Amino acid sequence: MDVANTFILGLKRAMSEQLVISIDGPAASGKGTLARRLADYYHLPHLDTGLSYRAVAYALIARGAPLDDVEKAIEAARSVDLANLDKHALSAHHVGEAASRVAVIPELRRILVEKQREFAGRPAGAVLDGRDIGTVVCPDADVKLYVTASAEVRAARRLRDIESRGGTAEFDEILSDIRKRDERDTGRSDSPLRPAVDAHLLDTSKMSIEAAFQAARKLVDETLAKRNDI
Repeated sequence: MDVANTFILGLKRAMSEQLVISIDGPAASGKGTLARRLADYYHLPHLDTGLSYRAVAYALIARGAPLDDVEKAIEAARSVDLANLDKHALSAHHVGEAASRVAVIPELRRILVEKQREFAGRPAGAVLDGRDIGTVVCPDADVKLYVTASAEVRAARRLRDIESRGGTAEFDEILSDIRKRDERDTGRSDSPLRPAVDAHLLDTSKMSIEAAFQAARKLVDETLAKRNDI
């Protein structure tokens, strides 16, 4: 058997075990796109954990409840079904802003983190992206990535995304929103946004989606190879 076939067989053995990939980073850094690409490539379920917080915010908005109503927010968190998150409905910009505000509620975070851990505990593993995956949700993840980009680049990406869906927005307003969200995410006392000490850093400011994917895939493949001493 040649070296290439030996490597492929070893990689398949590695993939038969649980594989958990955590991807953290600020808004519009590209972590979601990267997570979906990795999940497809490695045939793993994917969870955008930010959608769980958006689901809570969406429920509060639908009920006309204040975003700082802790009791109603906790009630909504307990009813979130991670297997049935409507990404289209939850992707609205105002829902994302609201989610960033409700995400500071400690008890709400604990409820959703437990649900996220259950998702990651599937036999095959999973790819999860968010803001505290490698530090809180899955501190023992096999591969940890922290994806970032400059605030200006992220604002431009968000603007393109809004315009691609037929919407309109002002760059300066998006940039301001992103900086405010970064401040909330990094400054909260419970599970602040920060890279895990053992996370691999990927700055996508000047990287294409394909380049980021290839860099991340290389890191995952190296982990799988080491697991089985390929």
